[in-house]
Amino acid sequence: MTTTTPSRVRRTALPWPALLALGTAVFITSLTETLPAGVLPEMSADLGVSAGAAGQAVTVYAAGTALTAVPLAAATTSVPRKSLLLAAMTVFLVANTLTAAAPGYAVLLAARFLAGIAAGLAWAILAGLARSIAPAAREGRAIAVTMTGIPLALSLGVPAGTLIGRHTGWQAAFAAVSVATLAVIGWIARSVPAAHRPESADEAKATVPRTLRVPGVAAVMTVVVTFVLGHTIVYAYIASYLRQAGLGRSTGTVLLLFGAACLAGIWFVGRHVDRGLRVLAWSGAALFTLSTAAFALTTAPWAVGAAAVIWGLGWGGVPTLLQTAAGRAGLRHGRAAADTAQAVLVTLWNVAMMLGGIVGGVLLEGLGATSVAVAAAVLGATSLLVVVLARRHAFPAHPTAPPAPGGVTTPAPRTP
Repeated sequence: MTTTTPSRVRRTALPWPALLALGTAVFITSLTETLPAGVLPEMSADLGVSAGAAGQAVTVYAAGTALTAVPLAAATTSVPRKSLLLAAMTVFLVANTLTAAAPGYAVLLAARFLAGIAAGLAWAILAGLARSIAPAAREGRAIAVTMTGIPLALSLGVPAGTLIGRHTGWQAAFAAVSVATLAVIGWIARSVPAAHRPESADEAKATVPRTLRVPGVAAVMTVVVTFVLGHTIVYAYIASYLRQAGLGRSTGTVLLLFGAACLAGIWFVGRHVDRGLRVLAWSGAALFTLSTAAFALTTAPWAVGAAAVIWGLGWGGVPTLLQTAAGRAGLRHGRAAADTAQAVLVTLWNVAMMLGGIVGGVLLEGLGATSVAVAAAVLGATSLLVVVLARRHAFPAHPTAPPAPGGVTTPAPRTP
């Protein structure tokens, strides 16, 4: 009979309390980014601005993240990761509280920009921190648990925030996020262990150009831009697409199907990412391409519903897959390079989201709803092509462990 010793359990079990705390931080930052979309009418009326002007609360948040994630990550490479995350979440708490108490439009935008800065820094280190506290060969699953906060924010958090905002005011929704942020700060402080690993002088020189020259990093970033841009183009305008297709009343159902499939996708990816990164990456890109092509070719209700499910299955695990791929590629040059790669990913992710809103709007107004789906399908196919070609470093079939001090890279241990 085989027995498992307590020490063996400690070496292989995931640190669930710590990972759930990190996942809650991801949930809160993701929710805060998109929450204005759910309370836009209330914000617009209360602040005395147009709906378009109120919508810039989302834009300035993304801009704060995109403009500062890389320089802040580079400037804080020597700061302990746990302490840095606690500092970022504290600034985030202040920014959200200021948003809830904003006396006017200008203060609101300034608070949202500050929140975006704090979230960008937190996002740049969350995946690396999850990876550093996980057992060997389970780093991908640890990142998956942390990234679960993204689909939960979209499928549960935003509707809940919208409900609060419509019944008690949009300020109450942001105040609730502040209360949750305060709680998660205490949770992180109590449950997340400090990650100590001194960097060599060479590893600390992890500039963006140098990190992008690490084999595999540039290919991962290419997929980030094309995949996120394609997803945002169709996600931002799915309601308009369905309305033009005569399916406007089905918007809630389509988004529910998409959200449920996202949760299934991230669960599956979390279980298999450590040993199947490549297969999962090209499968996700293929499913996304198939679903958006279906949106372009047919508006039959059953087909649109099926496409929404396929879309969610393909997209749900993408944050985990790309964070894992970027971290693995960057680790070939040390932890600092891995953290810089994560910061670049966060920046490009938010840039792609901003561009997706612009490009999707231009296509929708100029060429109609079908063009939105066609553009997303083309971008999905481009992502698939890059994943297929980048089989050696960015999306390898067999993951490798970080290089030893002598520079020898060895295969990563297999999960039992």
